[in-house]
Amino acid sequence: MNATPSAPGLSSASPAPATGPSSASGAHAPSAPGRPRDPGVDRRIGRAALDVFGDAGWAGFAMEAVARRAGVGKASLYLRWNNKEALLTDALALGLPEVADVDTGTLHGDLIELATQMLDLYLGPTSRAAMRLSLEAASIPGVAEHYEAMRTAQVRAARAIVRRGIDRGEIPAATSVTLLLDTLVGGAMMHAITTPARQRAELDPASYARRLVDFLLHPVRA
Repeated sequence: MNATPSAPGLSSASPAPATGPSSASGAHAPSAPGRPRDPGVDRRIGRAALDVFGDAGWAGFAMEAVARRAGVGKASLYLRWNNKEALLTDALALGLPEVADVDTGTLHGDLIELATQMLDLYLGPTSRAAMRLSLEAASIPGVAEHYEAMRTAQVRAARAIVRRGIDRGEIPAATSVTLLLDTLVGGAMMHAITTPARQRAELDPASYARRLVDFLLHPVRA
């Protein structure tokens, strides 16, 4: 899966480094005594951070812009995060849909699940942030390390799915794991990002994922 575009949310049973209010290289503001934080405000800020990042990228990502989009004061952000790197790391970790390792018992079923989750990631409300992450992560301090851990987990999880299929005799042992996954993941991503916005609500990710996998496995098994 070396050449496949990386999927930000893909993780395996061995997750990426823990994220949340205690991560991002210690850049979170210490908890203040008094009234507990409102989880609803945290979620609103996280979603606003993903929206701002998706719209403007890292160059346009600022605490002020996130606070404005979330409808909260800038002080609310600095009570939780000391800098924008920590805020974005948490927002990405907690807000992007995960594409997880799966084991349905068959390679066909596993690949359908993998493709469906990829489609959900790139068709959902955080799709712009997911695409920005794949393009810009390497240049964002703190986020780069977190993204590399997710990308590594992605490759391991996806390759494990295909190797299980080979071990069960579902596809020939000589099958190229890399080419099979590049075709599957690349096909799912291209379908998601080339579908016009007005048609996205009508898409059935599971149905397309099944057709994609059927198309992919037919020549492999022939």
